[in-house]
Amino acid sequence: MLILVDENDNEIGTMAKTPVHEQGLLHRAFSVMLYRQNAKGQLELLLQKRNPAKYHCGGLWTNTCCSHPLPNEAVQDAAERRLLEETGIQVKLEPKGYFRYIAKFANGLTEHELDHVFVAEYQEEPKNFNRAEISKMKWIAKPLLEKALEETPYLYTPWLPQVLRSMEQA
Repeated sequence: MLILVDENDNEIGTMAKTPVHEQGLLHRAFSVMLYRQNAKGQLELLLQKRNPAKYHCGGLWTNTCCSHPLPNEAVQDAAERRLLEETGIQVKLEPKGYFRYIAKFANGLTEHELDHVFVAEYQEEPKNFNRAEISKMKWIAKPLLEKALEETPYLYTPWLPQVLRSMEQA
């Protein structure tokens, strides 16, 4: 069940995931981005490549973790839970605000999310990620990612640029 919200993130009900995406209803979500400094002093971001079997955006690169909180679950608690479930990584996350976006997909589904962004510093290589959710993970220097988003945006999820902007604004 997903949490339906108004534009101010006030809960207005719950509904099953498939009809929410078929109808393009606004719902609560979160995105997590882990970061570190590399040996050159550059900021690196940990990306995941979504499993090709995902219901939308399968095979695309995106932020470290993204999902939806359960009803009656605090968004930060949900983000920390799903980060552990998807990536095997357990860290305390810092909230960075939220944004709203709409993305329509070729399969007829629509993401219409109020997406809460969380970040944390993390130094290690991911090892035990959930292969049902994620096909690959990699660290990428932020300038290289920004260039890739300009040159090959079709390789990335539509919400990733907004996650990056949210990291910088808060």
